[in-house]
Amino acid sequence: MRETDLYGPVKSFLEAQGYTVKAEVQDCDVVAVRGEEDPVVVELKLQLSLALLLQGVDRQSITDAVYVAVPAGKTARWKGQVKDAVRLCRRLGLGLLSVRNGAVLVHVDPGPYAPRKYKRRRELLLKEFQNRVGDPNVGGQTKRKIITAYRQDALRLAMYLADAGTVKPALARKELGVVKAAAILQSDYYGWFERVERGVYGLRPHGVAALETYADVVALLRA
Repeated sequence: MRETDLYGPVKSFLEAQGYTVKAEVQDCDVVAVRGEEDPVVVELKLQLSLALLLQGVDRQSITDAVYVAVPAGKTARWKGQVKDAVRLCRRLGLGLLSVRNGAVLVHVDPGPYAPRKYKRRRELLLKEFQNRVGDPNVGGQTKRKIITAYRQDALRLAMYLADAGTVKPALARKELGVVKAAAILQSDYYGWFERVERGVYGLRPHGVAALETYADVVALLRA
């Protein structure tokens, strides 16, 4: 497919809504005019890309009614792509069209966008920020697991068990201040802990190894 193959379906789609449509007007791929309304501009590309979005944003200096149009894909990857693209286009105030077999699908129309704030996500963000000890991660890291407040609490328990041998959850909560001590020991999410007897937990070999792997975090927690 070529970009020019998108023009016919987009032109017909707009004409069916009463627009007069012309191509390549003042660097705009498609311009549609209906009465005294603001003109509609559509930019055509063969794939969703940063270049296409930037082109659309540039056309917003001409009109608020700007769409970007691409061929519709058939794969699961396309479905994920277009879902993300709709969210991004909404934030940019752009419309998004896709073309398949001569038919045009409107995914989102252009317009002002006020992102919805999720109070729960904000609360979780701030809680995690406040509960972490120090700054044990590096922004953008990929090779090592992220050090969360939960992992730090698990390391506290592992440190204690490395010295004490065994512990009861209630004692760990009291002495270490780890509120979720019981849940961490019982769920054993990382495979570090084992139940030695009823209500008593010890440290697995994986837990001992974790203290070496996260030696820098252990030092931070000790400090």
